[in-house]
Amino acid sequence: MASDKVNVCIVGSGNWGSAIARIVGANAANSAQFNERVTMYVFEEMIEGKKLTEIINETHENVKYLPGKKLPSNVVAVPDLVEAAKDADILIFVVPHQFIPGQCKQLLGKIKKTAVGLSLIKGFDVAEGGGIKLISSIITENLNIPCYVLMGANLANEVADENFCETTIGCQDKKWAPILRDMMQASYFRVVVVDDVNTVEVCGALKNIVACGAGFVDGLKLGDNTKAAVIRLGLMEMIKFVEVFYPGSQLATFFESCGVADLITTCYGGRNRKVSEAFVTSGKTIEQLEAEMLNGQKLQGPPTAKEVNYMLANKKMEEKFPLFTAIHNICIGKLKPDQLIDCIRNHPEHICKHITAKL
Repeated sequence: MASDKVNVCIVGSGNWGSAIARIVGANAANSAQFNERVTMYVFEEMIEGKKLTEIINETHENVKYLPGKKLPSNVVAVPDLVEAAKDADILIFVVPHQFIPGQCKQLLGKIKKTAVGLSLIKGFDVAEGGGIKLISSIITENLNIPCYVLMGANLANEVADENFCETTIGCQDKKWAPILRDMMQASYFRVVVVDDVNTVEVCGALKNIVACGAGFVDGLKLGDNTKAAVIRLGLMEMIKFVEVFYPGSQLATFFESCGVADLITTCYGGRNRKVSEAFVTSGKTIEQLEAEMLNGQKLQGPPTAKEVNYMLANKKMEEKFPLFTAIHNICIGKLKPDQLIDCIRNHPEHICKHITAKL
């Protein structure tokens, strides 16, 4: 590792992937540690009769997903996933989580055996027989490489605008932790590395469920006090969920950017809150609003709520997570949005007392 430069591939080129490409590309171009050329896998689309990859490579701008923001010239858009990834030492995964199993199948046996992954994907997948699977675990199992995670209060457009923010990398490997930090760190993008990998990743998924609840509150015009209650109770259920299903977690991790900071920013901005508010005010389905409002991007909150509910129902634990359960039931039409308030009003305080006793 000391003599060879590190090759980086970004798997994904949406809003967040393109924002990250600006940071990674700049770092690669200005560090002797990394190969200057950074590949970025781009799902090929036609934009006004021209291939998106050609537009990106000629203009250094992702005109569909991050218009108006220049990408470093050393970031090269590649429409073939295997071609983009074959020489990478670090694979940065930043695509909707539904695509990961299929992409791993394409990459298996066609990447470096010594490569590592870094997942920026906020969501879960459903495991066979009940339960959930972490995206990093799916990548590790399907590609036979270690996979670490990056999560934080990182709205993509604000990162692209170079507004200061923080993020959290979960990595237990002492060799890779500083390399991943150096790859992602910027003057406006502060990176903290912790070894509590599962908690970092689970926070990144669960906060999107809570953001849907915050959006319902906004749509009902109930004000910031009610939204604050949703955020607080949501944080408590997040902590309880990790405690139950991923024992050994560190409570301090919830106070990093991946925890409370990401929860707050997602509940006041971001696509999950925005679409959930429109769900209340428009009378349209979440699927309709996703298609109309997100320019081809995908929601994480409703499918994550479904996946978590799948696990809770199989374990007969829905009543122990009433906020998560109510949000899922609203998303699928089983409850009306205003019934969320009954959940808040009757939330079992023993969950909160149990957790706060540790502080």
